[in-house]
Amino acid sequence: MKIVCSKSNLLNGVQIVSKAVPSKTTMSILECILIDATKGKITLTANDMELGIETTIEGEIAERGIIALDAKILLDIVRKLPDNDITITTDASCKTLITCEKAVFTIIGKSGEDFSYLPEIERIDSIMLSQFTLKDVIRQTIFSIADNDNNKLMTGELFEITGHVLKVVSLDGHRISIRKIELKNTYPNKKVVVPGKTLNEISKILPGDADKDVSIFFTGKHVLFEFDETVVISRLIEGEYFKIDQMLSSDYETKVKINKREFLDCIDRATLLVKEGDKKPIIININDTAMELKMNSTMGSMNEEIDITKQGKDLMIGFNPKFLIDALKVIDDDEIEIYLVNPKAPCFIKDASENYIYLILPVNFVTVA
Repeated sequence: MKIVCSKSNLLNGVQIVSKAVPSKTTMSILECILIDATKGKITLTANDMELGIETTIEGEIAERGIIALDAKILLDIVRKLPDNDITITTDASCKTLITCEKAVFTIIGKSGEDFSYLPEIERIDSIMLSQFTLKDVIRQTIFSIADNDNNKLMTGELFEITGHVLKVVSLDGHRISIRKIELKNTYPNKKVVVPGKTLNEISKILPGDADKDVSIFFTGKHVLFEFDETVVISRLIEGEYFKIDQMLSSDYETKVKINKREFLDCIDRATLLVKEGDKKPIIININDTAMELKMNSTMGSMNEEIDITKQGKDLMIGFNPKFLIDALKVIDDDEIEIYLVNPKAPCFIKDASENYIYLILPVNFVTVA
């Protein structure tokens, strides 16, 4: 094989597919990126058996062929080569020369025939939305997936399609994030659970162009995302997702309208007095015209008031400040509405049309006179 391509094209392609290279594996071939120049185009592929990414890059094929190269070594070499054309040449023994200007690297690759190809996915059952929308939806929900495997379903996000609406849900046992998106077309109803790891990696490599679309294809066990010259294939998480609707309620005893930036900045200041690892709640005291926020820790105390518009009862309630910060950071509205019932019940932050809903469970606290 002999191919020539610009450093920028090769580096971009290698960086994209590297997201699917496992950090630990007993199969050394999975630590490689496959470079396939057998079909008249240069395709790069990586696959960790759960997540696979394939992208096509522009370049010249002087001699067709295929090779699997160690992903870390390839990325490090390409990153540090001069900004010029790079030539990759291989022989029958998988010896590979990577040359750019006066730099010549010789590394030993593996046979491309040993590489685990991505599964063939039928492109039938699909939806389409803009790159910007998908990237935004992931940003607005991904923070509330669970980061351990105690419950596999909590490590993924529910994609529920109902007619022309896509609902994306994540939860970790302490909070729930929900985003609803109006799709351009109407689709058959569907529910699948996409791994959080897959969505995290997609959000990193997705350009986020508002004028370009992502096609998402579903099968019984896989989901495929296709955008620009890149394909991402992932296994779905199997199982029945949680009955979210039963956890949501429209009842409330207290409704607060508040400036989002003021609220976020105030909580952020309060966390200055919390050491990493400490689980100190922020205590919120709601009365007719103001919300008082209090933080007490071994480092000191903080007290601040914010003007609000309130309907209903006065209330004192405590929350993990991080959970509030995570939700407030991804809401784009200037003003938000918070719905509360009592100090033991979850609060809901949502807009009037419920395009977003953030449910956060309160925490117990001890009041100090």
